[in-house]
Amino acid sequence: MPHTLWIPTPERIAHSRMDSFRRHVNRQFGLALEDYAQLHEWSIRQRGDFWQSLAEFFGVHFHTPATSALEENGDMTRARWFSGAALNYAEHLLQGDDRQTALISRDEGGQRVELTYAELRAHVAGLQRSLRGAGVGPGDRVAAILPNGWQAIVALLATSSLGAVWSSCSPDFGSRGVLDRFGQIEPAVLIACGRYRYGGKDVALGQRLDEVLAGLPSLRQLVLVDGDTDDRRPSPSPVPVQDWQDFYQPGGQPDFAALPFDHPLYILYSSGTTGAPKCIVHRAGGVLLQHLKELGLHTDLRSGERLFYYTTCGWMMWNWLVSGLALGATLVLYDGSPFHPAPGHLLDLIDEESIAVFGVSARYLSALEKQGLHPADSHRLHSLRCILSTGSPLSAEGFDYVYRSFKADVQLSSISGGTDIVSCFALGSPTLPVRRGELQGPGLGMAVEVWNDQGQRVFDEKGELVCTRAFPSMPLGFWRDGDGSRYRAAYFERFPGVWAHGDYAEQRPHGGLIIHGRSDAVLNPGGVRIGTAEIYRQVERIDEVLESVAIGQQWQGDVRVVLFVQLREGVELDAALERRIREEIRQHASPRHVPARIVAVQDIPRTRSGKIVELAVRNVVHGQPVNNTEALANPEALDCYRDRVELQS
Repeated sequence: MPHTLWIPTPERIAHSRMDSFRRHVNRQFGLALEDYAQLHEWSIRQRGDFWQSLAEFFGVHFHTPATSALEENGDMTRARWFSGAALNYAEHLLQGDDRQTALISRDEGGQRVELTYAELRAHVAGLQRSLRGAGVGPGDRVAAILPNGWQAIVALLATSSLGAVWSSCSPDFGSRGVLDRFGQIEPAVLIACGRYRYGGKDVALGQRLDEVLAGLPSLRQLVLVDGDTDDRRPSPSPVPVQDWQDFYQPGGQPDFAALPFDHPLYILYSSGTTGAPKCIVHRAGGVLLQHLKELGLHTDLRSGERLFYYTTCGWMMWNWLVSGLALGATLVLYDGSPFHPAPGHLLDLIDEESIAVFGVSARYLSALEKQGLHPADSHRLHSLRCILSTGSPLSAEGFDYVYRSFKADVQLSSISGGTDIVSCFALGSPTLPVRRGELQGPGLGMAVEVWNDQGQRVFDEKGELVCTRAFPSMPLGFWRDGDGSRYRAAYFERFPGVWAHGDYAEQRPHGGLIIHGRSDAVLNPGGVRIGTAEIYRQVERIDEVLESVAIGQQWQGDVRVVLFVQLREGVELDAALERRIREEIRQHASPRHVPARIVAVQDIPRTRSGKIVELAVRNVVHGQPVNNTEALANPEALDCYRDRVELQS
């Protein structure tokens, strides 16, 4: 049994919204569910009752009530949710008290903007009028290239209030990466920044915007944020251009189109590292219910609490963060480098803005540890009650670091899901203990299991993470995939009729889960499957190694494990260091995990949301093309892996 790092007190459990919901269900259905495990089992057996009860618990406003919460129709892809219901996503995010702070927007340059819910509604109302005046209506696409600031949230809410469909990229995307995404969905309006700032550098987008505009003939309007100097503006535009502050005037109250539960809310994109990005269409009602559940129950987010997640507008965690407004929370936004001007900069925000829920990537926590930061010594952290981690598996040592260096009385929730469902399969619960190296458990309503290659459920054994029953945040489908064939191929071919997510995972009998990496990146030396995260966890123990990436190299009719390591400045990969790395892996994983070759590199390639791209490295090593380098934050890093002499013998 893994070591338990945190146990909620009986008082904390009793005051949690999760436990309040359990009692609500017991009263409503005459049940005697005693704990989370029983509540979860009921939620997947009686999913219609569960999701209906959840909507009632959070006061979801249906303009038109549903005829039924769930119609199974015999297949996960044919399930119908809340048939006949009409609602509006934006309406639920704008109900907060007039005087309460809705969001605080901070950036690298020290700018701070604070908006109350009344001010946010006024901005949304003004932009809504102008978008409508530009001809935007239900189903039209509004696209954005924006930093993670208040304007992006205003634009999303104004768009969804009308029933238009939102889609966004972060401003560090190249023009090709933007067109690979927006070129498929043909937006009517583009809202773009003229510049952004990262790592102390100011970057103008003028030329990039020229190329984007030329590639989007569907555009009818460009709205430019921070386009106040010539080098930040595109050259003569083929469409009308207005500055943000001139395009609309805040004031009044927005109105909210009554839209079907399945009305498209936004389009998100797969990483695109193995081909053109998939355009994933998400339904408004499913997103709203799933996010209310995850933020309101699993994260226990309350009205007035401050929620932070380090993200860009090109990652699904931004969409997840925004939904915190539906709970009456205050969002703390930050745009820029997490380590500029100092490694502890984001930690400063916890104290300065009284953040209760602090969300970051596993990579960020690892970087803090590598830099020797001990936040408990340098920061008060009085307001902090929950730390969220995602993006990649958090190692057991990462759990140790949080409880050793932040505070003992904090709920650490390692969460895992994906852009595909814009939510989580497994995450935390304020009523469950935190065990070292484990996600606390599957989400309510999510029939999460781990299957072996024969399609049998297994415990304490590695296999494929699957979801066996439909859930409302399943995508509507892929854009322009009329017969749904691409959608079904992506998730339902591995095990017919069952969602296979592509994670290599392990489930404990008590409910906890461990993610061992992506299934398509699993190593297979001698026919034994090894998750890359199993190797990374051991390498993280080596102080001289900043990061690593492992792949399987085809070699002499088999596969051998190759480990690439990025070392601290001034450190060389000599025989002694190689021996230490191998011994650490052998001792704490197994002899089969030990790499046949260890190679030093200058950089590790990543997606723009910070995920290591093993498949791209594997392709380069084997002399195969990487189809979409625009999906990478640092595509030049791939050159480090090309034609390495160390891999020729």
